[in-house]
Amino acid sequence: MPRAEFSSYYGRPILKPPVWTWEIAAYLFTGGLAAGSSLLAAGGQLTGRPEVRRAGRVVALAAVTASAALLVKDLGRPERFHHMLRVAKPTSPMSVGTWILGAYGPAAGLAAVAEVAPLLPDRGPLGLARRVLPPVGRAAGLAAAASAPALGTYTAVLLADTAVPSWHEAYPHLPFVFAGSALASGAGVGLLAVPPAQAGPARRMAVLGAGLELFGAHRVETRLGLLGEPYRIGRPGRLLRAGRALTVAGVAGAVLGGRSRVVSALSGVALLAASVATRFGVFQAGVASARDPKYTVLPQRERLDRRRAAEGDR
Repeated sequence: MPRAEFSSYYGRPILKPPVWTWEIAAYLFTGGLAAGSSLLAAGGQLTGRPEVRRAGRVVALAAVTASAALLVKDLGRPERFHHMLRVAKPTSPMSVGTWILGAYGPAAGLAAVAEVAPLLPDRGPLGLARRVLPPVGRAAGLAAAASAPALGTYTAVLLADTAVPSWHEAYPHLPFVFAGSALASGAGVGLLAVPPAQAGPARRMAVLGAGLELFGAHRVETRLGLLGEPYRIGRPGRLLRAGRALTVAGVAGAVLGGRSRVVSALSGVALLAASVATRFGVFQAGVASARDPKYTVLPQRERLDRRRAAEGDR
């Protein structure tokens, strides 16, 4: 008899699709942007480039503030975020991520506030703040940069820890995509906000971030078999292809643009847009895989067949 084809009840999804809305997809972007910007600021601080440092710190604070607002909005009730800080559960990526965000946010905030020190008067209490803020900002900036890699990649672990087929199966590769996207978006800030003469750290970050992102994206699309299909077709596929094209264009402009302020700024915009497209593409690919029952049934049958074949060889 011919092998029966899979089916589900009236074609209904077997898994419940994620209830997350666009806020979480945006949160994936802003978290990565905050992480990349803090690393950019640390690079500017350590290499004596004040404009790079300032741009990175200010954007990092704005991005982490937006991340907190998006997360709280998705939770529905602001007090739920406070409740998440009552426990620390190492086996829960959501719990770990909450603590990462809680540790990163104050450090990024202090580093950004320190940038106002030169604007304060020399005398009185504000004069004391003018002297104290710069060293505090230096320490806080390095602390934010130290936690930035975790902030930029924990969301990849969070997605992969779900039952959503195309997220779960991509667990070895999504951290590369998210880390590269975070670095590329931070580089975009530097290319957009500072003169080309000071943008050396941003250009190096762009090359490194693009390499990691493109490597991870290639493995996601080619190593997952059927579960890589949602990353290639439909709206997620179009977003991810646009993200790759913008990443390549942004890096090419950063490397080949030389001292052109216009080319550098356009490259920065391209890298930021690429990060948005990549995060939304990954998010929507997972949702699409949960809605189509074949991405749940067929991989399960393939695993069962392999297990039976392995047992038959013994």
